[in-house]
Amino acid sequence: MREDGYMSMWTAPTHPSPIHAKVEIPGSKSVTNRALILAALADGPSVIRGALRSRDTNLMIDGLRMLGIDITEDTLDETTLHLSPASMHGTEIDCGLAGTVMRFLPPAAALAAGDVHFDGDSQARKRPQRVTLDALRALGASVTGDGLPFTVHGTGALRGGIVDIDASGSSQFVSGLLLSGARFERGVEIRHTGARVPSTPHIDMTVEMLAAAGVLTTRPTPSQWKVEPGPIRATDWNVEPDLSNATPFLAAAAVTGGSVTVPRWPARTSQAGDHIRGILAEMGAQVTYDGGALTVSGSDHLSGIDVDLGDVGELTPTVAALAVFADTPTQIRGVAHLRGHETDRLAALSHEINGLGGKCEETEDGLRIVPAPLHGGTWHAYADHRMATAGAIVGLRVEGVSVDDIDTTAKTLPGFAQLWGTMLDQGLNEGNSL
Repeated sequence: MREDGYMSMWTAPTHPSPIHAKVEIPGSKSVTNRALILAALADGPSVIRGALRSRDTNLMIDGLRMLGIDITEDTLDETTLHLSPASMHGTEIDCGLAGTVMRFLPPAAALAAGDVHFDGDSQARKRPQRVTLDALRALGASVTGDGLPFTVHGTGALRGGIVDIDASGSSQFVSGLLLSGARFERGVEIRHTGARVPSTPHIDMTVEMLAAAGVLTTRPTPSQWKVEPGPIRATDWNVEPDLSNATPFLAAAAVTGGSVTVPRWPARTSQAGDHIRGILAEMGAQVTYDGGALTVSGSDHLSGIDVDLGDVGELTPTVAALAVFADTPTQIRGVAHLRGHETDRLAALSHEINGLGGKCEETEDGLRIVPAPLHGGTWHAYADHRMATAGAIVGLRVEGVSVDDIDTTAKTLPGFAQLWGTMLDQGLNEGNSL
């Protein structure tokens, strides 16, 4: 939903026949926003090619520009960005509803000379933020506030050093500190003190990108990460397709018994979305990788699974949408942290599935979904891009499903509805040519 209250009601297209399509997916949000931070703090100009241009990434670009970083686009290609570092100064930053902006930019803002005020959407004020702010205080920063809105009183430098945090609410707390840590006077050593850190592939991605930029990062124990102080090397980045954004399209093949191919799927990646391969295979789909393209082919039925998604929680809405069409129950575990995402995703998924006649119950750390006949109705997105795409998947098999705010997908995938329609049109055109 936009800040002016407008909501884009969308009737999810039903597709009773198998889908056969090839879908080009734009760049990864996670890679793009990490590359933007590293380029802004680097020792020289950098180029980012294939950058995702979405609300979340544009908010990051705007925030860095407000801090004084020079960012320009290629005239003919907005996905190619040229960044030139500069001395950062005080400003005001809009985080929107982007977790990466509200957790990656404050550590960088501590290096600015001046007060940097952060705020965002009304829903963003409910998202956990205090871990980052308390960590910055422990590392020598002055911060007013414990959540949005808050102000980082930058002095142009930060002492850094050792900090104990509880990152059980989000891996972004770790990544945000690591990305700027090399620029702290003493670097940073993060010691996690709480329960399991969710979404650890995202931390792996951060560490790999730091290494590519010449930053020495070590992991003394499974719950510690250390970044040595030093320069961040100017680097040209090539952004992979966003594999998490690809999962609804691959799920479309599985629920319709068709096939969908995503080109440029990396052979090796730290993106959490890559785990969809094993999940779909376990549920009964055929998954093949050939010539840099991933293809999912559905079968006559889907099997329910018992799966721990703690490391890849962002896949939960897609897996839940698949599970409602399975022949047997599905148990999703390890995702209690999703209660603190764009919305409480566990409550939202349970409410929406049950609202269409399904059987979904929340557990302490996940969901249990028992297949049941579904009927049409409104699927609420809660201003959450992944809730919206889950509704699109359900609508493929259930007539009369309307997603109340499809434009919220612009957070990470602008033009989702058009891309979804193009995928379905490919299948129809192929069917008409047979």
